[in-house]
Amino acid sequence: MGATVRFFFRVFFLAGLIADLSLVGLAQSGRTQGGGAVVSLPTGASASSIPDNPVADPKAIVTVGNARFTILTPQLIRMEWSANAEFEDHASLVFINRRLPVPQFKTSNQSSNGAELWTITTDALTLTYMPSGDGNFTPGNLSINLVVDGKPVTWHPGLDDSENLQGTTRTLDGALGSKTREPIGPGLVSRSGWTLVDDSTRPLFDSTDFSFLSGEKSPWPWAMERPENEKPGSYSDWYFFGYGHDFRKALGDFVKVAGRIPLPPRFAFGAWWSRYWAYSDQELDELVRGFRENDTPLDVLVIDMDWHINIDQLQAAGASDQSGQRLGWTGYTWNKLLFPDPDSFLENIHDEGLKTTLNLHPASGIQPWEQAYPAMARAMGIDPATKQYVPFDPTNKKWATNYFDLVLHPLEKQGIDFWWLDWQQQPMMTKLAGVSNTWWLNYLHFTDQEREGKRPLLFHRWGGLGNHRYEIGFSGDTISVWPSLAFQPWFTATAANVGYAYWSHDIGGHNPGAVDPELFTRWVQFGAFSPILRTHTTKNPDSERRIWAYPEPYSSILRSTFQLRMALQPYIYTEARRTYDTGVAFLHPLYYDWPNEAPAYDARNEYMFGDEMLAAPVVAAADNVTRLASEKIWLPAGQWIEWPTGKHLDGPAQVDRNFSMDQIPIYLKAGAIVPMQPPMLFTGQKPVDPLIVNVWPLRPGESSSYSVYEDSGKSVEYQRGVFARTPIHAEQKGDTLRVEIGPVQGSYPGMLKARSCQLRLSADWPPAEVNVNGKTVPQGGVGKMGWTFEGNTLTTVIPVPMLSTTAKVVIEVRRAPGLTARRPELDGFAGTMTRLRGAYDALQQTWPVAAPPDPLIDAMQTGDRLSYHPERAIAEIAHLHEMLPKARGAVNALDATFAAHLNDEAVRIGGAAYSHVDVQAEKQRRLDSLHRAEALLADAGK
Repeated sequence: MGATVRFFFRVFFLAGLIADLSLVGLAQSGRTQGGGAVVSLPTGASASSIPDNPVADPKAIVTVGNARFTILTPQLIRMEWSANAEFEDHASLVFINRRLPVPQFKTSNQSSNGAELWTITTDALTLTYMPSGDGNFTPGNLSINLVVDGKPVTWHPGLDDSENLQGTTRTLDGALGSKTREPIGPGLVSRSGWTLVDDSTRPLFDSTDFSFLSGEKSPWPWAMERPENEKPGSYSDWYFFGYGHDFRKALGDFVKVAGRIPLPPRFAFGAWWSRYWAYSDQELDELVRGFRENDTPLDVLVIDMDWHINIDQLQAAGASDQSGQRLGWTGYTWNKLLFPDPDSFLENIHDEGLKTTLNLHPASGIQPWEQAYPAMARAMGIDPATKQYVPFDPTNKKWATNYFDLVLHPLEKQGIDFWWLDWQQQPMMTKLAGVSNTWWLNYLHFTDQEREGKRPLLFHRWGGLGNHRYEIGFSGDTISVWPSLAFQPWFTATAANVGYAYWSHDIGGHNPGAVDPELFTRWVQFGAFSPILRTHTTKNPDSERRIWAYPEPYSSILRSTFQLRMALQPYIYTEARRTYDTGVAFLHPLYYDWPNEAPAYDARNEYMFGDEMLAAPVVAAADNVTRLASEKIWLPAGQWIEWPTGKHLDGPAQVDRNFSMDQIPIYLKAGAIVPMQPPMLFTGQKPVDPLIVNVWPLRPGESSSYSVYEDSGKSVEYQRGVFARTPIHAEQKGDTLRVEIGPVQGSYPGMLKARSCQLRLSADWPPAEVNVNGKTVPQGGVGKMGWTFEGNTLTTVIPVPMLSTTAKVVIEVRRAPGLTARRPELDGFAGTMTRLRGAYDALQQTWPVAAPPDPLIDAMQTGDRLSYHPERAIAEIAHLHEMLPKARGAVNALDATFAAHLNDEAVRIGGAAYSHVDVQAEKQRRLDSLHRAEALLADAGK
């Protein structure tokens, strides 16, 4: 097992309802002339209980002739122009809620030479409008002034947003690195300080009652075309975002008017298996057993298109696809050769704790050979005896209702948990003008699950602005090369600019699928620190994605990475809830937090992973000899701790860092608090007990806080306040660290009433004394309860006994006087241990030409000795600093005799008994091992 990923894992596992439905009815009032309809908010209603209402408060509206301005926030103004002064109050597919608290603003008008000049001033924007003629917006009659970084900026219609920070695109199908087939669209944030969203031609919803209180009998809001008077040239509908560089606020206000980013079910943050392959049920059962036997977490089993009747079977029966689509691509009937008993198969899969999704390509409609065809045909007025297919028609509400009720819901009742919509390769429009298949299918599938009372999950391509409401994204069939991996961190983070928080990539790439172990391992490491960890490949026998099938050390590193991802679930789930609350994706660009730092825009490989971590995954191959990957990393202002090494780095700065195969470049804020959970093979296998709380070193006088979020993981009640938070606070005073955990705030069904905790303090000196709620905790060890010390990472592990979750836990950790000030002596210790072990392993490969010298072994064993005797830490650390140069010297000294010994060994293995051996290759292998050991030792401590 790779040393660093191994310690990553080992160090953490060593021991209300809607208040007034009449509001919804009023929201359907349609369009208004002049001002807006008057709608009163229910008294005392909260944001979580008020339904979306597209009708703005009349007090937020200023109407000037044929123009209407709606001040939604101080930085967001809707601007409409209508040739006949009729304005739109229906929700569009993007903007579904305009009923926001009215911000403070002033309106004034003055006449000059017979023309009126209107001015609307908010705390952030000044809009001026001088209508003439029909009042249509032009650069000459409309402008908005704002201040960006202390400089005045003026916008007017037609101004190019040349500094837009981009959003995302529908798919990465066929993308080679950054060379995408389809352009990446504009984002909602820009270095210009403003963006404009033109909503003029987007279709509308006929209702915004997305509460679905009557379940599947609830009204289903449907898309409709804009009226004739809103055709191009007769109507403009613009949204001006003038947030300067406050990108977080821009996105936060966007979700207020466009709907929040939903919280996926908790299992979605586990590991997913996916492969394009004609699996039988036996093979899938064996695959799941492989995960379990190899101690590798798995939550989701993705079953690709061969689950249904395939092209070979249809051709043998003489069938043809009446829609003209590719035969056998669409299907809804189990392939009984591969799955003779789907019900029992799915029951077994669920017994393993897994969720399942099936691949769909719905473009062919319902063909006559489908099991559901007779019922679907009759429902659509087709005589089944005619064998006439039922065309694909998703914007026909009758078709969609029957499609779900008669075709998909029976499969869900068998055990299918959600759907993978894999047919969007053709960017086709539906019969409803302006509505694409991609956008609309996302909406249909997501809201169908809502109507069923589920917390929805969908696996689908991006359909355009507004699709942030219907997660998650399937990014498509990328090419299996390093440039594709290198592009994905930037691509994933940039999607946050349109609120698209949950891209899922084909980890390992799709075509041709076969990848070398290094590329696959680095891709999985990125996947562990991305929204969704899902491996995938095309139908290629040489494409391997079973992590245990890779050679060592890759197999162990991959396993530890999967385990680390599962361990991080409490942190990731908390950050996903923060995404729902704020509109800011937990994986987002650095410039959200450091908008005035130019490197934050240039660091394409870096992103924030939640509030506590900065990630910079390795996306290029390592040096062939040293096996170290080199990266230039920009760190923002503040102190950062490099997780795999324990190195403290101060920003702002660009640093050159090297990483071995088992090291993932993750940087933690000083004092970061990261909640984790015990080992599990799938989400919910057992309660999160103990709750593992990791606290990284704080400077004296500093404190940090975090709040762990929990809910049922599967219901929509989280939107109505049914959840719990566990506050955590840490404070360093001199040589004493005080950590407070709880009491829990809130509740939800199934919440633990009592549980234990485990506090882990990495990269610091061992304690002299530990107290939990005033009681001394002794030092533990083999056969003894108490706190322990993991020497290779300098981690103190403190068990906290089971207590009521309504009680507060107070842990005080006192270190020997003066040791906190001596933390620099520990800096980078974990990384040094990794490098020393790497050098030791490399020299072992040179035998019998050479062997690891004693000074190297002595230094390498420092962490091991500390695990047994943490009370000797001061002496051991001093000894390491003494031995490290000696170890380097001893290894470098091997050069003097290495060549001669190597030649002797070449003669020996060149004899008849070793005739099968490539002598030159053996010589080069040993020489490379020596050079690798030298390079690793040179990097130790850096």
